[in-house]
Amino acid sequence: MTSLSSPVNAPKAPPFQREMRTYFDRIAPELPRWQRRNRYYYRDLERLHQFLIPPGSRVLEIGCGLGDLLGAVQPEVGVGIDFSEPIVQLARQTHPQLHVYCLDAETLHPEQLAPGHQQFDYILLSGVLGYLGDVQTTLSRLHPFCHSRTRIILAFHNYLWEPLLSFAEAIGQRRPQQAQSWLSMDDVVNLLNVTGFTPLKRGRRFLLPKQIPGLSFLVNRYLAPLPIVQHACLTSYVIARLHPSLCEPTPLPSCSVVIPARNEAGNIRDAIARLPQLGCETEVIFVEGHSQDHTWDEIQALLGEYKGPFTLKAFQQTGKGKADAVRLGFAEASGDVLMILDADLTVLPEDLPHFIGVMASGLGEFINGSRLVYPRSKTAMPWLNTLANKIFAQIFSFLLEQPLKDTLCGTKVLWREDYQRIIAGRHYFGDFDPFGDFDLLFGAAKLNLHIVEVPIRYQPRSYGESNIAHFKEGLVLLKMCLYASRKLKFR
Repeated sequence: MTSLSSPVNAPKAPPFQREMRTYFDRIAPELPRWQRRNRYYYRDLERLHQFLIPPGSRVLEIGCGLGDLLGAVQPEVGVGIDFSEPIVQLARQTHPQLHVYCLDAETLHPEQLAPGHQQFDYILLSGVLGYLGDVQTTLSRLHPFCHSRTRIILAFHNYLWEPLLSFAEAIGQRRPQQAQSWLSMDDVVNLLNVTGFTPLKRGRRFLLPKQIPGLSFLVNRYLAPLPIVQHACLTSYVIARLHPSLCEPTPLPSCSVVIPARNEAGNIRDAIARLPQLGCETEVIFVEGHSQDHTWDEIQALLGEYKGPFTLKAFQQTGKGKADAVRLGFAEASGDVLMILDADLTVLPEDLPHFIGVMASGLGEFINGSRLVYPRSKTAMPWLNTLANKIFAQIFSFLLEQPLKDTLCGTKVLWREDYQRIIAGRHYFGDFDPFGDFDLLFGAAKLNLHIVEVPIRYQPRSYGESNIAHFKEGLVLLKMCLYASRKLKFR
């Protein structure tokens, strides 16, 4: 536990902040009682943050109060900031493992914290925005505490609930409040944009904040996440990252391209001949899977003859399916960036530099290819396939709380470091994905990676036939959607 206070010569706080500090100093002894009375609400906040934050992270909470939320996410390093000395003393007593400082977030500087408390993986502002006199200044002061992977999580009350919460206060079900700011979702997103943060995800939850046995569980788990209904929920939240232009520049990365190949003998040499240099070094990994033609022989012949700039590797699956092939290829990859290129070459190899450019610039952390932007022939994607792609894109956009246009495109790109994090968290979803694409997409969403889409020019295959059984695999996709809804939305 660290005990540092504000500098003696700190500037005098504006009237709004002085009033807020006086208010919290006065109610500090009553806070534990009020939090016990509304434990159902606070427990839901803890569940939300536990879902968003892996245990063992470095976490800073602005306006930490009694420290219960910060302690609940089980940080490796947990640092709390609050401007009320009596509340800070209570937090230190309750959570001695945390580092709690009595400081004002609107005048916060890194040098006010102890060594080792300067940068964090997650920064939380839960229920604090309305009590800040200058939200814009507070958010701007968080820049030095961020690295390129830091996630800012802001949780706040839906302004539509103001009359109900005032009524709850009047009948003694909510602690007495000072006049405060009520920010809409759009207000918060705008403040993030103007202070150098990129909003990644926004959501709403918790429709019935009082525990009524049986009913509250059903309403909050199954009714609250539904479209339209969710706009009436009490808790709003936004997840953001520091804009890449404000982060340290990333050196040009190396790239590993994994090409799962089954019955694609006629495309093997074209894949290499048409592939541009990607990043500072390009590694190509073929993973052959139980082909009925001479795909493996063609790969072996290419490896024996190749004299070009790429590093080529080849492996044969012992398991089955694209997911197994992708995992084998990624396990053998050495590049900083991992990329999937389907061996049918319907995604043009010539388009892949667009993906590496986005990754190198920091403008995205996980890239999903989109085939639905540029014109495409009906041979490459018949109208029924196009319709199915658009329907599944809408479903996945709802589940992931991020807009996606073409979730079924096989080209996915991510950092190898993030893939390792997805592996570490794979137990949450289990082995549910026979295709390999959605394991990555769901894992990226769970980690709140910055998911972006890059348009590709989708072309008919020039060799062989599709390995996809559309109707059968459509049913599998529907089953995966139902499974994901339980893990991501109705949890």
